[in-house]
Amino acid sequence: MAVEAAAAAGGAVCAIGYLIMAARPPGAWRSLAKTASVALLALAGWAAGGPLLLVLALALCALGDLMLSRGGETAFMAGTGAFAAGHLAYTALFLTRADSDPARLLQLPGAAWAAVLLLLGALMARVLAPRAGALKGAVLGYIPVILGMAAAALALPPGSGVFAAACAFMLSDMVLAAETFVLAAAHPLRRVTPYAVWALYWGAQAGFLAAFS
Repeated sequence: MAVEAAAAAGGAVCAIGYLIMAARPPGAWRSLAKTASVALLALAGWAAGGPLLLVLALALCALGDLMLSRGGETAFMAGTGAFAAGHLAYTALFLTRADSDPARLLQLPGAAWAAVLLLLGALMARVLAPRAGALKGAVLGYIPVILGMAAAALALPPGSGVFAAACAFMLSDMVLAAETFVLAAAHPLRRVTPYAVWALYWGAQAGFLAAFS
């Protein structure tokens, strides 16, 4: 319990530290804070005896954080791959729980939320595809992975908080995609998007940890 609490607290401190640096150019301290903030959550999940898939998903997201903190197209693709694997690990986690029931997606309110997810996916594809350039294939392949993770969360009992965390994770990806491919370099929203992405993303990871460990 002491290791779990210390790791979770350390993750929170690193997350706050990264939030302060979120809009700054890539650098060693920025990369360290970003990576450690989620890697420590993975350690906390392991120390708490949480599901292996939870620890794996958090570790993959920490790897994605390291890649995306470095800048450049190669790092972006590596980070996207790590996050896609993290989404798939979360999807497997949600669907393999004893209280998971995919039939909830065919019943209200799950069916309504599933319809919203489909509309969001179509909108994301329509907006991003013409703007992604050489990354179009990767972007279009990533969209169903994100939405699949959120849909899988609907299979869990309402009130667990998992779907809320999944939505925060999905929204962080959507804001990041808008920042990367849609917003002009001088757009005023760029002053806040780095902070919105991080708050939504890290809050989602902390929410998953709280729900499953």
